[in-house]
Amino acid sequence: MAVIEGGLGYTGQARREEQIRVEDVEAEAARRLRKGRVNEWRTRELITGTPVPADIKYLELQINFATRALCKLSPIPPDFADDLYWPTCWRD
Repeated sequence: MAVIEGGLGYTGQARREEQIRVEDVEAEAARRLRKGRVNEWRTRELITGTPVPADIKYLELQINFATRALCKLSPIPPDFADDLYWPTCWRD
């Protein structure tokens, strides 16, 4: 099980004075998908035919939804990388 810690790939101090861009949110989403190893599961599915586990598919769906929701906010909150805005994945 991995816990994705929010904002570790983001240095919020320099950005607080500037307006947060959609690209910043998308980069945080990509980081979270990498940490959740979603692409590894997708690759495994393509190579072996073994389906991606439902909880991983659900995590990807939730991250994509959170990304779209955050990108529609005006302005995007400066603490957008906080775990408050993003889903978590608990695996047994």
